[in-house]
Amino acid sequence: MPFDNMPVVGVPTCLRAVKGRVFHGVNERYPRALIDAAGCLPLLIPAIGSRVDVCVLLDRLDGLLLTGSPSNVHPSHYGAEPSHPEILHDPERDATTLPLIREAIRRDLPILAICRGVQELNVALGGSLHQAVHDVNGHKDHRARYELPIDEMYGPVHPVTLRGQLRDWVGRDEIMVNSLHWQGISRLAKGLKPEAVAEDGLVEAVRGPDDAAFCLGVQWHPEWAAKSNPVSTLLFRRFGAAAKGHDSG
Repeated sequence: MPFDNMPVVGVPTCLRAVKGRVFHGVNERYPRALIDAAGCLPLLIPAIGSRVDVCVLLDRLDGLLLTGSPSNVHPSHYGAEPSHPEILHDPERDATTLPLIREAIRRDLPILAICRGVQELNVALGGSLHQAVHDVNGHKDHRARYELPIDEMYGPVHPVTLRGQLRDWVGRDEIMVNSLHWQGISRLAKGLKPEAVAEDGLVEAVRGPDDAAFCLGVQWHPEWAAKSNPVSTLLFRRFGAAAKGHDSG
């Protein structure tokens, strides 16, 4: 696709320390999926939300991709205290993404939220999270199995039951997904609808307001097989089509 015809999608970054230096970064799978499967041009947004109003960027964007991360939304954003000292937080990413989400929804900018991203979407709209799903009575362990080779770690491990628009898009009631997360949705935010549920009842996908052009969040990682997994490809293509249809002015 010619460069000048590609919709521009903002991708907020994380702050990550590498050998004593701090970088703004994102896993390369996300930009690759945007280019290869969605036909979009990724624009990385530095995690500087506490310093400037990054919402001005939305004037120049056709979509917003919220990625997974080793860090988690700080529980102060949903009225809780940190429950596990080993859980990583990234206050600068929170300060960047949460205002971006609220303003993007107000503007009806297409949003695709993945893993940490779906948790951010839920918190930004007033929902809450389980800080450690595996410690919640009745829920299973959804954490990554780091002892496995990476391709196996990102492979499908459990089914989710689809609902609503996502079921209509996929054409099936159930799909298999990967699972690499500590945290998950506890109280679903007002305005979000559950679109996929795991066997233990954990909400694994949500859809935004009915009148939104595209607002979908998934707890799994479709970016890992964005061109080879039919459902992953479908999600990125639909997001890319929504971004292409958006007029950034």
